[in-house]
Amino acid sequence: MKIMPITVNILYSGTGTNAQDFANEMMSTGVVSQIRQESGNLRYNYFTDMEDNQSVLLIDEWTDQAAIDDHHKSDMMTTIAELRIKYHLKMQVTRYVRDEK
Repeated sequence: MKIMPITVNILYSGTGTNAQDFANEMMSTGVVSQIRQESGNLRYNYFTDMEDNQSVLLIDEWTDQAAIDDHHKSDMMTTIAELRIKYHLKMQVTRYVRDEK
C-alpha cells in the first residue's frame, strides 16, 4: 500500500495579536507537544507572516487520513476549539495530498 501523506495548512486570523497569542498558548500549555506525539503526526508547526501580524499559519502533516481522523477524535480538539473561541479566530483550511511516486 502506497503512503500518501496529507498536509493541512490552517491560516488563523484575528485582531491584534490574537492569532499569535493563540499559537503561543498552544505551545506553552504543551498541546503542540502532545499533538506531535500522536501516531501518524509528521509535522505540526506555526509560522508568522512578516507583513501580517494578525495571522498565523499552521502547517500540520499526517501519514494518512486515518491519522487525521484519530487526531480529530482526541481530547486536544476540544482544547483547540476552546482556544479558537477565546481568541476570536477565523480559520482558512487548505489540504494537500502528496503523491509519492
